[in-house]
Amino acid sequence: MDRLYERGALCQLDIHFVRFLTGLAGRDDAELTLAAALVSSYTGCGHVCLDLACVEGMELLPKDQDGDRVVSPGLSVWTKKLRSSPVVGTCGEYRPLILDDSARLYLYRYWDYQEKLANLIRCRVTCGSKCVDLDLLKEGLTRLFPCRTEKIDWQKVAAFTALTRNFSVISGGPGTGKTTTVAGILALLLEQAGPKRLRIVLVAPTGKAAARLQEAIKHAKEHIDCTEAIKKAIPEEASTIHRLLGTVHGSPYFRHDYKNPLLVDVVVVDEASMVDLALMSKLVQALPVNACIILFGDKDQLASVEAGAVLGDICDTGNMHGLSVGFCRDLKKVAGYEMDQHLKREDETGIHDCLVQLQKSYRFGSDSGIGAVSRAVNKGDSDRAVTLLADNRYQDISWKDLPRADFLCRSIRDTVTGAFRNYLSATDIPEAFELFDRFRILCALRKGPFGAVALNSLVEQVLRQEKLIVPDKRWYAGRPVMIARNDYDLRLFNGDIGLILPDSATGYELRAFFTAQDGHLRKFHPLRLPEHETVYAMTVHKSQGSEFESLLLLLPDRDSPVLTRELIYTGITRARKSVEIWGVESVLRTALSRRIERMSGLRDALWAGGRD
Repeated sequence: MDRLYERGALCQLDIHFVRFLTGLAGRDDAELTLAAALVSSYTGCGHVCLDLACVEGMELLPKDQDGDRVVSPGLSVWTKKLRSSPVVGTCGEYRPLILDDSARLYLYRYWDYQEKLANLIRCRVTCGSKCVDLDLLKEGLTRLFPCRTEKIDWQKVAAFTALTRNFSVISGGPGTGKTTTVAGILALLLEQAGPKRLRIVLVAPTGKAAARLQEAIKHAKEHIDCTEAIKKAIPEEASTIHRLLGTVHGSPYFRHDYKNPLLVDVVVVDEASMVDLALMSKLVQALPVNACIILFGDKDQLASVEAGAVLGDICDTGNMHGLSVGFCRDLKKVAGYEMDQHLKREDETGIHDCLVQLQKSYRFGSDSGIGAVSRAVNKGDSDRAVTLLADNRYQDISWKDLPRADFLCRSIRDTVTGAFRNYLSATDIPEAFELFDRFRILCALRKGPFGAVALNSLVEQVLRQEKLIVPDKRWYAGRPVMIARNDYDLRLFNGDIGLILPDSATGYELRAFFTAQDGHLRKFHPLRLPEHETVYAMTVHKSQGSEFESLLLLLPDRDSPVLTRELIYTGITRARKSVEIWGVESVLRTALSRRIERMSGLRDALWAGGRD
């Protein structure tokens, strides 16, 4: 273990966990020690479990000066040793580690999160379709989703799915009409409820995403064809999942759980790809058994920062799905669509009937380079992506060979001054926020010469040289900051972005301004802020849930395990109008050949025997 720690393969937390567990076991077996260290490390890297079959016989460290190397045991020997340990249990037992029948090793709490979430989803799926007035639904679908083409309108299919299932997932890329679909679904649900009051909540994983959802719903409901009473009943307020569940200071638990469920009928979760296993499990556990759950998101985006790839596992990303005969029959009754080519042979209801992929982009048309490149990236087609990026006919996306690190400051000067000059000159605070959010530098990595930390320093250096910010001051007018640690007392959370600006109410002293979800400004003395960092540049991971008019996507000069097609896709699709990518072609090609693969048992728990 010491050698693995010294070589950076393990962190201090992993070592402490191993010592705790071996002490609890009363013996120091090499197989248990290694398994405990790896499951701790892999969970810290975003995996839900350690799939022993994937790491058996793996060389964890190459030969050192003494000729020794660290290699994991064979699967049969390893599992036999672990099953004999008093700290390793089977599914359903209460032990620190759980080893399932597929040789997946979990920390108990992650096995528990997964088991409870899978069971609750399966219960909603197997109950089949809800009892709805099909005639009323047919009229509503025709009115709210009028036929514009002979082709299948997948927004209409999504609405039908959400109305007839207690659990549904609607996935789609940027500009595919997810918010319009949400507004239509809520109107249809309210029409079905009639005089009965329907308790609907809108949530997202971050404050920024919740604010965007709130604004989008408010705009979308103005344009839907329904009565004023229905429009008025569609909620506009959205909150974070944490706020909905009720955080308890200093505790991982929430006020609402299976013992104290939320009083809701419908929960709409936006940006579902950002929700990790633990949070999704806690949310679903806190809902009444008959509550309707609707997940919206983009299954092709990056997975959550914390453990799990919940949306990807639920959607069984990478596999094709059919639909049951019963689903297709009912859909034909209300929408007139003939879905024979999508039929699943068995006439059974399964999770495949709960998933819809929105396919038409209303933002990126046939002349959009962003749309074309993002589709190539999604398919892992590096040849087409490189060709498209080199094609000068696209005005909204471009490629530039990455400059050397020592020339980077000079190379970004024009981009930085052009992007931030107006923002730094703004005198009105709301205007400053609006101008700042037009452009961002996104980095694939946090550290290194092309990482977000280095880029923020370079941007500040350029802005000082251009006399756009005050030299050598930590706090200066215009400094953008991003919260890096939750502060429940101040209600500032990881990922919240604020601006340091003069406050006319205090004689123009500097204050940190943040935009609340209701649009109002909140201000704090800079010294009161929790841990934070400058944010002219940010990682692609941190940009999830945000959109910018234009951006610069900066790839590193060499390959890294975090470079995947999901990261490139997420970065590109944060832009509404234009993207410039700086990188090395070989690094881009390698990234597009790599997918995020997080070890988990959720996919198998939901899809066992249910694929085409």
